[in-house]
Amino acid sequence: MPLAVRTEGLRKIYTTPPPSASPARGIAVPFRGRRLAGGQRIEVLALDGLSLDVRPGELFGLLGPNGAGKSTTVGVLTTRVRPTEGRAWIGSHDVWRDRVAVKRLIGVVPQRPNLDFSLTAREILLFHGAYFGASAAARGQRAAHLLERFQLSDRADQLVVGFSGGMMQRLSIARAMMHDPEVLFLDEPSAGLDPQTRLLLWEIVREYHARGRTIVLTTHNMDEADELCERVAIVDHGRLIAVGPPGELKRSVPGGFVIRMQVQPRPPALLRQLERMQGVTEVRPVGENLVDLYADRGGPLVPEVVNVALLERVSIHDIHVSEPSLENLFLHHTGRSLRD
Repeated sequence: MPLAVRTEGLRKIYTTPPPSASPARGIAVPFRGRRLAGGQRIEVLALDGLSLDVRPGELFGLLGPNGAGKSTTVGVLTTRVRPTEGRAWIGSHDVWRDRVAVKRLIGVVPQRPNLDFSLTAREILLFHGAYFGASAAARGQRAAHLLERFQLSDRADQLVVGFSGGMMQRLSIARAMMHDPEVLFLDEPSAGLDPQTRLLLWEIVREYHARGRTIVLTTHNMDEADELCERVAIVDHGRLIAVGPPGELKRSVPGGFVIRMQVQPRPPALLRQLERMQGVTEVRPVGENLVDLYADRGGPLVPEVVNVALLERVSIHDIHVSEPSLENLFLHHTGRSLRD
């Protein structure tokens, strides 16, 4: 029977920069923390009471911006990060108390490839299979199958030091699947991939899920979450914002469409007039000069919005319409974009 994944009240405070705050792929990610009294230590709250339930055999997505706590959650569930508070389970196994048992059940694709550059692609897969006790014949057959499926057969016996980023990512996923784990964790698996490779990855993920495996995927790509996941948990600052099927979450946004305007000035009278417009369900001031309108339609409403602004002697410097999406849901709950 497929295994479920569960967390209960996870809280994680880092006193040194977490892995996601370290330079990666040539990009320095800012470390946001708070210095304690005396300036001796820095605290970063990565998870703030996060509770999740992933159903057996489910393809579940963790969606949120960089720094939301997605990688830390995966780190806890894969025994790499010890939570400050709370517990987590893979099936019936407590992740921190039964680490050896948990490691036999899971496959992990980290956010950044951690391949051994002194080995060939085939050797990496064969050695991984050996770690989990597979026979020489079984792991040889499995490695050949995965190399072909991930379109790496022609480079199977070459050192991975010369591989492109996309090839390394494909090999990392093949390695995680080598021992056929019950639960597969994919941490930002399509980051930096070209569109063709991304589609190949999605196809393989669907195939693996169709075999009854539980998959937990972290992403800040809304299309990826919408396309692949049966349910999505949207997280921000280590907290759960919303959880449910992507279609259901999108329908929960008031009005669905969002019209964001940059205006100057932004008098209260403008907001009142916009609220009275037919089809507008909510009007929100954002920052110093932005206004978000949640409405039942997008483009057709723009001329009416412009007329209201002209009557109130307000200049519109920019206007953008977005259709119902998980981005809009995040925007509605946080006032900012998933890309921020």
